[in-house]
Amino acid sequence: MTLSRRAATEAWRLLGHLKETLGHPRRASWAVRSRRCRQCLCFMRKMLAAVSRVLSGASQKSASRVLVASRNFANDATFEIKKCDLHRLEEGPPVTTVLTREDGLKYYRMMQTVRRMELKADQLYKQKIIRGFCHLCDGQEACCVGLEAGINPTDHLITAYRAHGFTFTRGLSVREILAELTGRKGGCAKGKGGSMHMYAKNFYGGNGIVGAQGQIFEAYNMAALWKLPCIFICENNRYGMGTSVERAAASTDYYKRGDFIPGLRVDGMDILCVREATRFAAAYCRSGKGPILMELQTYRYHGHSMSDPGVSYRTREEIQEVRSKSDPIMLLKDRMVNSNLASVEELKEIDVEVRKEIEDAAQFATADPEPPLEELGYHIYSSDPPFEVRGANQWIKFKSVS
Repeated sequence: MTLSRRAATEAWRLLGHLKETLGHPRRASWAVRSRRCRQCLCFMRKMLAAVSRVLSGASQKSASRVLVASRNFANDATFEIKKCDLHRLEEGPPVTTVLTREDGLKYYRMMQTVRRMELKADQLYKQKIIRGFCHLCDGQEACCVGLEAGINPTDHLITAYRAHGFTFTRGLSVREILAELTGRKGGCAKGKGGSMHMYAKNFYGGNGIVGAQGQIFEAYNMAALWKLPCIFICENNRYGMGTSVERAAASTDYYKRGDFIPGLRVDGMDILCVREATRFAAAYCRSGKGPILMELQTYRYHGHSMSDPGVSYRTREEIQEVRSKSDPIMLLKDRMVNSNLASVEELKEIDVEVRKEIEDAAQFATADPEPPLEELGYHIYSSDPPFEVRGANQWIKFKSVS
């Protein structure tokens, strides 16, 4: 119960006592009447104090609303960002950048949405509503949101698994993503792709085969030979499944792995660093200079997948230290509040709206029907007639034509 409600309740109680006191019989003794009058005066004083508190609380609440509504925020602010490490480049991205209030609010909402979406996916998986493989990207929100902020919607993006954040920033709704995770018809791949196979316009889904990324050096070579406008990105979250990069690689300078391809090592926990580095890399490619490589140094809070608790090869203290010092959402929030681009209250309102959006999407993802069995072979070919898969439907009888 709020202070104003408690004060109002107290006032009504005192009014009741006052009514009872004033209704005393006329024939009562002088001492009784005197005592009751004193009680009446006491009750009246308390009642007036309670009413005063109610009015004061309402006045303060109204004043605070006026204060928030009339507050003048800055339109933009300039921030220093960490300098990128360079490979085969004479100059790199700028070390200062301007963030507008509009962009800051947009980035905050997007990162918070990705974070909450991944936490909801964790919950649904533990409830066995999501099945199979599920790779979460909470902690790495600055990578997908910052990358999208640095390219054009018409640019093409191909990613490996841990693709939920990229799927969202490429334009799909939380509903479509969660419904895909739960295997429902309303999913972005009709419920048949799951965590590692999501698609959107100019977004070519996750790649669930780890070995399929093994041809990276051949791709480097061909891209360099043909001077393709391609940005190769390594999201270095410090662990390959359960093995730290220090144990797995003799050299952890992944931004140099392109050898003859220029490279950047970027603070992947800072959305502004990622945005500026992506803009730089995109401009480099568009100018006809060929491919470039970016290593985004980031961190995942969850394990490699939902089957990995994530604490057998690293300590809880390590995870907590990253959360407390380098969390991408916290870093952006502090910058915006300290530079008068937004207020704490305004960002809290965004948090509430995001939570509601996620809850609504989760309700849809659990209530939407699963695709029927006869659609199992659909969307394999572009032709309209369904493609019959041997063994997928036990009622279909195939005959030899030889």
